[in-house]
Amino acid sequence: MLTFERQDMILSLLKQQKVAKLSELTEATGASESTIRRDLSELERQNKLKRIHGGASLPSRKSEEPGMTEKKASFTAEKQLIGRHAASHVEDGDSIFVDAGTSTEAMISHIQAKNVIIVTNGLNIIEASLRFGFRTYVLGGYVKSGTHALIGKSAVEAMRQYRFDKAFIGTNGVDASFGYSTPDPEEAYIKQIAVQEAQEAYVLADSSKLNRTSFSRFAGLQDAALITEAGSDSEEYLQQLSELTSIEAVKI
Repeated sequence: MLTFERQDMILSLLKQQKVAKLSELTEATGASESTIRRDLSELERQNKLKRIHGGASLPSRKSEEPGMTEKKASFTAEKQLIGRHAASHVEDGDSIFVDAGTSTEAMISHIQAKNVIIVTNGLNIIEASLRFGFRTYVLGGYVKSGTHALIGKSAVEAMRQYRFDKAFIGTNGVDASFGYSTPDPEEAYIKQIAVQEAQEAYVLADSSKLNRTSFSRFAGLQDAALITEAGSDSEEYLQQLSELTSIEAVKI
């Protein structure tokens, strides 16, 4: 396969699913990892894609956000590992905040602790929490069509009525300088309150979120521990982040 054909195939795959792992690209093209890495570097130089840890994504505006369907289809195995590890932090009798999102949803089925109370702003979290028999409190507010998150004045006012043993937060970006960020300022504010009102806060992020920034910062790295997956592509950056925050890297 010629170089331009292989690179067109890479871009075509990214247009279909927005984010692609290195293993997916090697399988789709039949090329070696080293060849794909060179292709990604060249395509990034042309501003046709953005390299991320473990793969590549299409360039996006800081305020753009993938919808729930797209999120559910990406990095599913990694999210399950991250979710299982996050769930191990939940203890009997804990009152926890579980943020809207697919990484946070993945932890619900793995919670083994008893008498856990869950407060959430995520429609997907409500369904999962009730399915597994947890006592569940839901914020009011406006429902975002894309992420199915409850936000706005009513949600903020409701958040102020709670204090949490632990908070588990999703993110769109993890950056050594900018911290944790997400596209929507209103959703960022809910996350910020959750971090502030929890005795312990954890941010759940697959490696595609590493070394990325989004529009609205909701916490510094020192404000919440990071739970992500470990991989050779992210090892160097995780080491850099570990100097700024507590990191729990789950092995694939």
